Amino acid sequence: MTIFVLASASPARLGVLRNAGIEPLVRVSNVDEDAVAAALPADTTPEQIVIELARAKARDIAATLDPTEFADSVVVGCDSMLLMDGVLQGKPLTPDVARARWAEMAGRSADLLTGHCVLRLRDGKIVAEAADCSGTTVHFVKPEPDELEAYLASGEPLQVAGAFTLDGRGGWFVDRIEGDPSSVIGIGLPLVRRLLAEVGVGIAQLWVGGTA
Repeated sequence: MTIFVLASASPARLGVLRNAGIEPLVRVSNVDEDAVAAALPADTTPEQIVIELARAKARDIAATLDPTEFADSVVVGCDSMLLMDGVLQGKPLTPDVARARWAEMAGRSADLLTGHCVLRLRDGKIVAEAADCSGTTVHFVKPEPDELEAYLASGEPLQVAGAFTLDGRGGWFVDRIEGDPSSVIGIGLPLVRRLLAEVGVGIAQLWVGGTA
């Protein structure tokens, strides 16, 4: 049976996969995202940036897997960033940065880009790779000042791309989206299904209780 490895510490991504019938093995990469992005050519598109970050994470984890234990496996790496006014925004990390971003986002829309990379491994070697980006337009409402301060105090927006979540408290401030909801949460199921097919893995064989 093919082992599904998620190269991410994100509980949201893990939750999406579990709800979709997959129980992945979680491995957290040590990729320096800023260094990877800085090394890319100046004309790299925002979409390609998140793809390259996802690829770096997947390859970082693939290199650590025991060839015997993971003789037949897939490694999935993801990276999400919010594109607003032509600028990519990652995790704000501090309340001040998150507050400044919400001052720009409130009452407006932006594109949540999520890069995906799927690696197929056999006996420790990468035998196939597929990567792509999914983009979803998110329309934000304007939170009341006390609502925003309470949201910032919760800590939720500090560790997520774009300083918001769709499946948590941030969902109160999203008016609507145009695109794939699972991609906004962090891992796009329709896209991952297509990428898995490109490397020769059917989604049903990965489902808990499914057949290979």
